Amino acid sequence: MSAAETSTATGTSARDEAYAPTDRTVPTRNRGRASYDKALVHAILDEAYVCHLGFVRDGAPVVLPTLFGRVGERLYVHGSTGSRPLRAAGDGVAAPGLPVCLTVTHLDGLVLARSAFHHSLNYRSVVVHGTAHQVTDPEELRVALDALVDQVVPGRSAESRPANAKELAATAVIRLDLDEVSAKVRSGGPNDDAEDLSLPYWAGVVPVRGGYGAPVPSDDLDPSVALPAHLAAL
Repeated sequence: MSAAETSTATGTSARDEAYAPTDRTVPTRNRGRASYDKALVHAILDEAYVCHLGFVRDGAPVVLPTLFGRVGERLYVHGSTGSRPLRAAGDGVAAPGLPVCLTVTHLDGLVLARSAFHHSLNYRSVVVHGTAHQVTDPEELRVALDALVDQVVPGRSAESRPANAKELAATAVIRLDLDEVSAKVRSGGPNDDAEDLSLPYWAGVVPVRGGYGAPVPSDDLDPSVALPAHLAAL
């Protein structure tokens, strides 16, 4: 069964399974590495917990590393109520919102070629363009904060005290809909020129892998508190 036939049989469409390309999401180079597949985008986002948020402040570009969480087709980004970009985002009613560009990148390997020109990286990345708005609804804010905690360690929000009223008042979250989105992936070995293949230089890929060490309990942790399953699973 073809992809189109599968979509029809399951009641979905290509539009449901992929983001529509736009002028801002179609790369000018290496277009074959770009993808608009929702499942791929979600997988890349869900494996990360730090994003880079870009916006313009006082006429100059600013890029901030920060935590984020995904709930369906929406991203939530954490910040302080004193943060200028979060205040500028507004709630979409009294203020138009803040134009932003959000990126996530995973480094998978160092690609070493025989020529300096063809050195590269294997990576998976997502770029999201859109207008961010501050979350003001209390229930949505709680959902967003749980998502931010669970993005770092899945299941952690259920194993910690929820934010109280004072903490909620000191916390700001902006939301960004996944609408104008693209993924870009590079994999495989070096692309050396044919005339360089006989050169006496090593060529190949050095894999880059992340990992977690054993959890270290806090000095003031009650010894009777056992390591929760969601941490042991790491």
